Amino acid sequence: MPTPQNRPVGKLTIKEERAAKRAAQIEAFKKKEAAARRNRLLGIIGGVLALVVVAGGVTAALYFGTQEQAEGEAVDPIPVQTVDPDLLEGSYEDRLQLFPGLVGTHTTDPVTYPETPPVGGPHNPVWLNCGVYTEQQQNENAVHALEHGAIWITYDPDFIDPNKVDALIALAPDTYTVISPYQGLGEAMAVSAWGAQLRFTDVDDPAVIEFIDQFWRSADGPEPSAPCTGGIDGPGKVS
Repeated sequence: MPTPQNRPVGKLTIKEERAAKRAAQIEAFKKKEAAARRNRLLGIIGGVLALVVVAGGVTAALYFGTQEQAEGEAVDPIPVQTVDPDLLEGSYEDRLQLFPGLVGTHTTDPVTYPETPPVGGPHNPVWLNCGVYTEQQQNENAVHALEHGAIWITYDPDFIDPNKVDALIALAPDTYTVISPYQGLGEAMAVSAWGAQLRFTDVDDPAVIEFIDQFWRSADGPEPSAPCTGGIDGPGKVS
């Protein structure tokens, strides 16, 4: 085994290679997130221009009032959740939410889940490939990944600073993990597994590590250790 003295010049250690790979993933994530934000801004601008054409005969006062409403809807179309403060403070055991008795049937129809983000239930026959995404994912595919023992870390891009997202990526296991934005969560992030969920506001919250230790690749799901690759890549995948 090469020592620091006789290791070939320029050759990285395994730790250095992993650090370089993670840095590249984070940089790619930042670029994708910036592009997604630009696209959202262009969509808002396009919508405003369309309103100008349609409402050309409306008075200026009425037009600007409509424009403000349209811009507000484009920025925040989904009501922000109100999270029970008791779920954000206290012991891990008190904050952990469990949802027993979930059915893992397959369906190609849209599913309305009682939990947001969902933690299990009927889902699409094709699972979402694990990885880091800059765009919101289809619930039905992500739930199938949970069925295979993955954890799903979600955050609201309108509330969470990109530095916190970088910290989430660094915190999460490299496999059997999905990280993606989820509008409407507000300031409380969520880490979900099949039949379980934890809400948190601090990435350094020890309860997050406890959740990952308990539920990452857990045998509690209907198909533990089934593949988390070979399904479909959702939009905005960066790693």
